[in-house]
Amino acid sequence: MSEIEHAKIIRIARETGEEVVPEPIDLAHRVRELRRARGWTLEQAAGAVGLARSTLSKIENGLMSPTYEALKKLAEGLEISVPQLFTPPSKGQITGRMAVTKSGEGQAHITTTYEHELLAGPLRAKQMLPYRARIRARSFEEFHGWVRHDGEEFLYVLTGIVRLYTEFYEPVDLKRGDSAYYDATMGHNLISISDEDATVLWVTSLT
Repeated sequence: MSEIEHAKIIRIARETGEEVVPEPIDLAHRVRELRRARGWTLEQAAGAVGLARSTLSKIENGLMSPTYEALKKLAEGLEISVPQLFTPPSKGQITGRMAVTKSGEGQAHITTTYEHELLAGPLRAKQMLPYRARIRARSFEEFHGWVRHDGEEFLYVLTGIVRLYTEFYEPVDLKRGDSAYYDATMGHNLISISDEDATVLWVTSLT
């Protein structure tokens, strides 16, 4: 990296208030760590950051010193700031990631029993999956069996009244403001028992 490029990074770090690392960091190792932490192959990462696979491979192997434009592409694709490329990873490190989803602008996914609106869609490599859902089902039989999947799940009732069926517990009725947290590998189904379709916020862990 040239002195001019390094000076730009230092200036950005000072303007954003981020701490500048006084000791040099192995950029090749850092980029490789960031890619692997997201579970990306070289091809997937190259597509996400907008660089050729061969270019990214050379950067990860220390065979190429990236230009400042390439550094910006790397940072944007990895959803971090440029200075964070030069910040050694630490427990509890701030990534600065954020996604805003305005009402009605989530990604729609409709089934016979639920109408899902996926939230924070643009963020990649999320640790949890938040979505708002309209509960259309009115009986357990509409599901033709249990719903089950990996992870844990948090349910918060926004409107109406729902009945939560789980494989190992008695059904429980939840109204606006009530919530439940449960193992999602356990069979579970949710129906609306109010006159109108109930709406809920669901957050599912992805780890």
